[in-house]
Amino acid sequence: MQENLKRLFQQVLEKGTNEELEVLKHILEGLNHQDRTFINRLLHMENKKTNEGIEVKIPLNAMVNNPLNILHGGITATVIDSAMGILAHQSLPDGKAAVTTQLSIHYIAQGIGDFITCQAKIEHFGSKTLLASADVFRSDGQKIAQATGSFFIIEKRQNKK
Repeated sequence: MQENLKRLFQQVLEKGTNEELEVLKHILEGLNHQDRTFINRLLHMENKKTNEGIEVKIPLNAMVNNPLNILHGGITATVIDSAMGILAHQSLPDGKAAVTTQLSIHYIAQGIGDFITCQAKIEHFGSKTLLASADVFRSDGQKIAQATGSFFIIEKRQNKK
């Protein structure tokens, strides 16, 4: 496995474009943050609690763009789902977890600029379900998406290693 990775890495270093090398650098920097999930690490997600819920921020770069050189809608959806999921998990008692059952997103404007922030809050907290909402803004303050998400509250599974 290591030899194959070394060969692939060497090929990218020798033949990669500047954009590909920037993406590789971004990926490697993200993988060095051991305290996050892989997707959070790859996207360089930062989150902080707010008075109303949580705010998640990611930098924009070639890795997260679509062929039109704007933020890929699937990345926007991932950030929204992650923000809502982080908030749900932080709000639940020990032994409970939340899983997404529905995600509805309205895309409003192009995702361009230096970064996006997603502000999520809980709209309803029941015994079996949770409803959250989120707004996504680009670095110039323009709202680019708004969403709602439903989550089932379940018993947390024990990790088997």
